Amino acid sequence: MNENAELDAPLRWLDGEPPAWLPAGATWGLPLPRGTVADAAGLRLTDPSGAAVPAQFWPLATWPDGSLKWAGAAIGAGRPPAACSVVLADCRDEAEAAQPVAVDETPAGVVVRNGVIRIEIAAPGESDGALLRRVQRGSTTVAEHLRLVSSVQHELPELGGGQRHPYSSRLDRVTVEQRGPIRCVVRLDGVHRADDGVRTWLPFTVRVVLAAGSDRIRIVHSFVWDGDPQADFLTGLGVTVGVPLRAGLHDRHLRFAGDDGGFLAEAVRGVTGLRRDPGAGVRRAQVAGEATAPVEEWDARVAERLHLVPAWSDATLAQLSPDGYVITKRTGEGHAWVRAGAGRRSEGLVSLSDPEGGIGLGVRGFWQSYPAQLDVRGMATASATVTAWLHAPQAPPMDLRFYHDGLGQTDHAEQLEGLEITYEDYEPGFGDAHGIARTHELVLVAHAATPGLQRLALDVRDLHAPPLLQPTPQHLHAAGVFGDWAPVDRLEPARAEIEDSLDALLDFYLGQVEQRRWYGFWDYGDVMHSYDLDRHAWRYDVGGYAWDNSELSTDLWLWYSYLRSGRADVFRLAEAMTRHTGEVDVYHLGRWAGLGTRHGVQHWGCSAKQLRISSPIYRRIFHYLTADERVGDLLDELVDSDRTFLQLDPLRKVRDDAGRYRPDAAALSVSLGTDWGALAATWLTAWERSGDERSRDRLLGTMADIAAMPQGFLTGVGSYDLERGRFDRRRDDIAVSHLSAVFGLVEICSELIDLLDVPDFARAWERYCRLYTATPEEQAAELGAPLRGIHLEQAHSRLTAYVAARSDDDAAAARAWEAFEGGGEWLLHRSALQRRRVLPPDVLHPVDEIASVSTNDAAQYSLAAIQNLALIGDRLPPAAGQLPTA
Repeated sequence: MNENAELDAPLRWLDGEPPAWLPAGATWGLPLPRGTVADAAGLRLTDPSGAAVPAQFWPLATWPDGSLKWAGAAIGAGRPPAACSVVLADCRDEAEAAQPVAVDETPAGVVVRNGVIRIEIAAPGESDGALLRRVQRGSTTVAEHLRLVSSVQHELPELGGGQRHPYSSRLDRVTVEQRGPIRCVVRLDGVHRADDGVRTWLPFTVRVVLAAGSDRIRIVHSFVWDGDPQADFLTGLGVTVGVPLRAGLHDRHLRFAGDDGGFLAEAVRGVTGLRRDPGAGVRRAQVAGEATAPVEEWDARVAERLHLVPAWSDATLAQLSPDGYVITKRTGEGHAWVRAGAGRRSEGLVSLSDPEGGIGLGVRGFWQSYPAQLDVRGMATASATVTAWLHAPQAPPMDLRFYHDGLGQTDHAEQLEGLEITYEDYEPGFGDAHGIARTHELVLVAHAATPGLQRLALDVRDLHAPPLLQPTPQHLHAAGVFGDWAPVDRLEPARAEIEDSLDALLDFYLGQVEQRRWYGFWDYGDVMHSYDLDRHAWRYDVGGYAWDNSELSTDLWLWYSYLRSGRADVFRLAEAMTRHTGEVDVYHLGRWAGLGTRHGVQHWGCSAKQLRISSPIYRRIFHYLTADERVGDLLDELVDSDRTFLQLDPLRKVRDDAGRYRPDAAALSVSLGTDWGALAATWLTAWERSGDERSRDRLLGTMADIAAMPQGFLTGVGSYDLERGRFDRRRDDIAVSHLSAVFGLVEICSELIDLLDVPDFARAWERYCRLYTATPEEQAAELGAPLRGIHLEQAHSRLTAYVAARSDDDAAAARAWEAFEGGGEWLLHRSALQRRRVLPPDVLHPVDEIASVSTNDAAQYSLAAIQNLALIGDRLPPAAGQLPTA
């Protein structure tokens, strides 16, 4: 390690311009060149003048030589620097926060304070189920008894509903993960417990995050669905908090965020619009949310009759679809609800306050994750409650049963026939949601008084697009992370045309999310797999052609597109996908823990439960760029994922030896493509994040084993000893699949070869890359017969590009570009990327379609283009822009 190495890592704001104010601080991740930084303690954040900015750094990952590879970083609330850089500096240059975070742990709980607010976190086992006992701003308690609530009914919904059974949180464990001085993180683990019994379910993890100088708490809520889909129909899931109120009813104020920056802003007891006028100053103050003059100073005709003006104690905003919400209110229980407003898409923030303080509570992605609801109860009492419902009680009960009766597919032969017609891999009992998860992000703001609407509008903006610092694409590339990619380069016409096609695909999918309404509690973040041109619709109801579930590395396409472009819209699409695919498409407990589910009509419906979906290759980029703790949990869950091969044979329906093979810990059948690629990503991530020696040894050992096999990667399937973590090197078969390299194997092998000095492994991978795309004659000359199973030639052109780059082979580079531009089947031609507008009555509403595009093709075309440009972009033929007609 070069202890004297210089570091100057520029940072940029994701959305371009720096925010005028940073209300909750910012947290991000930064890659560091190998051998540059020994310890995060030596990192400093500086502004353009070179002055130190108060910041906190911590390790996220290390290089094999022990130097720091990724660092987490955070700054506190306040006026942020317009530009900044991370540098190595003398410890004496450290800047201190004006209002640092401090943590006190006692048997009674944890207290966190930062000079603006004070949070009391409950101790495990408290009887009222509280997670946060109290939130104070100054000497005023603005929130108390924050807890989780849920309800369930056990009767089938179509049989007339049924009784709803309430549950609330039981806190089992409190862990302080970060102590400041800039950022504090406290993890809370527990379950939902029945209010009228002993049953527990819905295990949860809640993280409470507070930054120096901030008046708001970030709450990251994750839960695992562990119910019985035939008997448990969730009827509500939310976060509820008490709000003490002190002022007169006319000085208590409710705010609901509506559409496009708008708000419903009302007092609990309104004094505008009355038959008699309390006075212009009173009306102006109430509308502004300011304290009104003492009642005795009002016009007596109003002051003496104020008790006759109704007080509206309860209010609800219900967003039951992605295109509509309704606000209602009532004077109290037992009285009718009155409609107060309606619109399309609420921004999901509610504020309740008086002149002495109050709270705002917001849900990120509120309408996108419908059905959602905001409830306020008891505004006319001394202590109201505000509940952010993540699944709305007003919505139909959540139904997670499988969507058909099996259609007579009782054996593998019938199931394979079903695969032939609907592309659905069905098996009885496998369409089970038990063990899937979901994460929501919330923000609780502690107000010193009723906030103005302009302030609330900023709160809404920051809720849904939190200001984020990021390394530049150039620094990310120079740091040498994530394999073969390079920043966008349009200097040459042929390059520019390919870049235009990549942008066209990204823009198309960004538009499809909105046009096709790819939203919903379990759906938001995913995209569809294939298109039905006859119906002008994605095949949402056709077996394996429906939800994509990371098929052929859609997640990687989006993340590599972001790495090289820095586009904020692509980042947020990739972020939503990572939140979805890592939670909903993967099992977190139960019989399939650690496995993901192949694409289908329901995210959990397909019987193919495999590591190719749960692979950390799809989540680690987001984790490293943001230092997100929840995604870190998802990575940790997979450390022992090689044990899943004892639970379920992924090839049970198609293997030649199906009658004889039974999972044996000493000889497990493990694909060297989709399976080992996922395991390698798991082991590498665990090793670099925590120094896990078991993961290191299994990674290095299996790399050596694959290299030692006579046919290397061409062997296709290895015999894996689970206890030793090693392959049988004697296996001498040849079995090639077109799917082996398109689920992250290309990316992880490239990264491993750059990272580790294992020459035999590098040669084995280059041989596979060379022979997969060789001519049948060349394959036969070396292997005795041509390879079978060679498809997706355009996607695999990057294998030839890799060989060309490693061996400086112009002829191989030419073959790679030829395969990318015009060879083989399953080919996406850029000339066919023409959008067509389809109008009613042929569709529900106007939509765009590209007839030739499927998500498989879009993802693999884009990854091939990105990697080919990085590897052999200097050998791109000038005529590459002259495309054949599709």
